[in-house]
Amino acid sequence: MKLSQLSKEPQLIEVLIDDEEIVKEFGEPLSFHTWDRQPMDTYVKLGSIVQEEGKTNFVEMLKVVKSLVLDEDGKEIVTDKSTLPMNVMTKVIQKVTESLGK
Repeated sequence: MKLSQLSKEPQLIEVLIDDEEIVKEFGEPLSFHTWDRQPMDTYVKLGSIVQEEGKTNFVEMLKVVKSLVLDEDGKEIVTDKSTLPMNVMTKVIQKVTESLGK
């Protein structure tokens, strides 16, 4: 197979947060969108977030993650003027990093 057959424009996909804790708190699963594939620099940025002592630079991680958490129109949900509750943001970060690993 030629690599050109695998190359295509990224598509928005829906991601569900449907664990018991979230459904209990909000009465239903929460959803957001992200791209089904990311440019290589996104992977490099996330990979470089771990500092020398093995600690994660959460400020930098949030900068990258917020660019990946989108509404159904592809617009960022987390902005300088709006944010998510901490427990939801934690779940969002988990889902985004899981999707990048696939």
